[in-house]
Amino acid sequence: MDFVIIILKTFFIYLLVAFIFRIMGKREVGQLGTFDLVVFILIAELVAISIENKENFFFNLVPVIILVILQILISRISLKNIKFRRFVDGKPVIIIKKGVVNFKNMVDQRYTLDDLLLQLREKDIRSIDEVDYAILEINGKLSVFKKDDQKDKKVYPMPIILDGEVQYDNLYSINKTKKWLLNILLEKNISAEDVFYAFSKGNDLYIIKQNEVKK
Repeated sequence: MDFVIIILKTFFIYLLVAFIFRIMGKREVGQLGTFDLVVFILIAELVAISIENKENFFFNLVPVIILVILQILISRISLKNIKFRRFVDGKPVIIIKKGVVNFKNMVDQRYTLDDLLLQLREKDIRSIDEVDYAILEINGKLSVFKKDDQKDKKVYPMPIILDGEVQYDNLYSINKTKKWLLNILLEKNISAEDVFYAFSKGNDLYIIKQNEVKK
């Protein structure tokens, strides 16, 4: 009888977890933020406890439901508020700029030289001097742009405005000033708060307005 109960519990938990992951959104494991990862680990632990516990099975699932609701609420707030999103997930950080390593950013992110060299080797890059830009993403992965891309005239966009907030680090990294950005916005008769996403590609600024995005 106990064996049958375990099978039924496992089947129920399987359907429940599949449903939970479905409503929490489609993100690959490598794309999970810190909060997402913590929630998934806690859910796994709580589910294991629920299966092992012979009594109060459904009562033991209450913390799982609470975690799911909390994660969904935080995700919704993150979509609406970039400052909150930065607090929860952090933001991308430039590790190499124009072939020069930014050790201050590495220290701030507790990202070692061994970590950097390892991720460069994984991308078949033998030396730092082959890199034009390297950006540490919020999921811990390193995005790398080689100097060869510049020789081949491949231009990669840099986000300048996200959800109405100017990304000054990116603005200064492309050798542009706040005055340059304000002049462009004045020419288009808009403010930074009106911009959903703006990115630089060469000397041009491409803008997507807030009212052009389907809510």
